[in-house]
Amino acid sequence: MTRDPGQPIGVAVRDWNPRVSPRLSRTEGHYCTLEKLDPDRHTELLFKAFQLDSSGSNWTYLPYGPFEHLVSFHDWVSKISAGSDPLFFTILDGTAQPAGMASFLRIDPMMGSIEVGHIHFAQSLQRTQAATEAMYLMMRHAFDDLGYRRYEWKCDDLHVKSRAAASRLGFTYEGTHRQARIYKGRNRDTAWYSVIDTEWPRLRDAFEAWLDPSNFDDSGVQKTSLAT
Repeated sequence: MTRDPGQPIGVAVRDWNPRVSPRLSRTEGHYCTLEKLDPDRHTELLFKAFQLDSSGSNWTYLPYGPFEHLVSFHDWVSKISAGSDPLFFTILDGTAQPAGMASFLRIDPMMGSIEVGHIHFAQSLQRTQAATEAMYLMMRHAFDDLGYRRYEWKCDDLHVKSRAAASRLGFTYEGTHRQARIYKGRNRDTAWYSVIDTEWPRLRDAFEAWLDPSNFDDSGVQKTSLAT
């Protein structure tokens, strides 16, 4: 029995057991499929999809890239796909073509905390049902399949699009860690966001309602916006 210290303390976490690390290899939704990143099957098509960003601006807030040549990109993909934290996935669009990447990282089974990051969507994937569904599928795996308590999103404080995406997807802003990192020779203040397990049921319902095919007209235009 724990004594009452006469001080404010956190809510008791009863019957907690460490969670397992994600081992997701493939999952399908209405609009996209997630597959564990495979350098032999995915690299060339990902490279072609990313090359459509001729300015390289999609790489600005990532600690690597852009890659000018397929060989260097393949070497990088081979290296990152060999590990389990980060655990990288390829996002296949509705035509089964690789169109983006994302990963689980900072995986802490003891505390039930996990982060989504290294998100890089080709221009063809951005602002689509598939992009939103990919984020939903990863969040669903963390909460429903693995039973994690906390799901994090972090980004450069200056990355306006990433911050807007986190808010749209239902993450709560928790603050900014100043001078948290140095990357590409410049400072990064890191904005922290999270979703916790008690918030997930409401968010899951909102995602599933928005992603339902009946929410889109014949041109793919949404009838109701995502209400997180």
